[in-house]
Amino acid sequence: MSQITNTILMIRPVNFRMNEQTAVNNYFMEDLDVQNQIINAKAQEEFDAFVAVLRNKGVNIIVVEDTKQPDTPDSIFPNNWISFHDNGTVVLYPMFAENRRNERREDILDLLEEQDFHIETIMDYTSAEEANLFLEGTGSIIMDRPNQKAYCALSPRADEELFIEFCEDLDVFPVVFTAYQSVEGKRLPIYHTNVMMCLAESFAVICLDTIDDKKERKNIMDHVKKDGKEIIAITEEQMHHFAGNMLQVLGKDDKRYLVMSSAAYHSLRPEQIKSIESHCEILHSSLETIETCGGGSARCMMAEMFLPKA
Repeated sequence: MSQITNTILMIRPVNFRMNEQTAVNNYFMEDLDVQNQIINAKAQEEFDAFVAVLRNKGVNIIVVEDTKQPDTPDSIFPNNWISFHDNGTVVLYPMFAENRRNERREDILDLLEEQDFHIETIMDYTSAEEANLFLEGTGSIIMDRPNQKAYCALSPRADEELFIEFCEDLDVFPVVFTAYQSVEGKRLPIYHTNVMMCLAESFAVICLDTIDDKKERKNIMDHVKKDGKEIIAITEEQMHHFAGNMLQVLGKDDKRYLVMSSAAYHSLRPEQIKSIESHCEILHSSLETIETCGGGSARCMMAEMFLPKA
């Protein structure tokens, strides 16, 4: 079972802006004083340049254009509502913000089947929204596929019982913890695991400083090390430049790349870059508007495709 893939689904935005419904607990977001139309145009420019960087290295990108209706300002982050697994399973997730639930589109599954991807089963957890329970896809869950583990930082968008149910259904071992960030002098839960942790084939980039509970921190480190991965620690300051929001992908000739934003890359220290580059090449692209208004970065924009071909 592979940890990484060369095929990624991405959604090109048409209504991108700061989503007032997600801003309540995403402390990475800032409101830009620019007209929404201009923000969307800038986001499209960044999106297109990012796709070009990936395709240039031989990563297979399936781009789906978003629709004007319904209004979905965060559609650029599809990894929160769907994930694709190598046994033909598609998982649909319950979303915290009501306007994000409109991002779920059946026509995307039809499109994938037209491209010869085989969908065996759909596991749908979305009814949990009625009970105000949420688990936002590979934003909340970091999968270690070869070692059959899943990591989850609990938050208003990642419910523990729902996560345990997911792990039982997919037959993976749950590693649960809470990660915090400092907001106006308070320690508050980080909204998504994937802004503080990235799991690649032979290494992990983790903001250990966010795991305040020492036992939980040791448990995470033990799991990662036991599975033979080098831990590359980042600071909370670097995390705020999205240095935890990275994804390893496969390019042409099975070459490995770690994908991140330019803000993330420029926040890294030379020795951290050297550590990452001892495992694989780094790819980065400017995502400034998307990060500032959307509160998400490179990893959030990529829904990995593990479905088998029919």
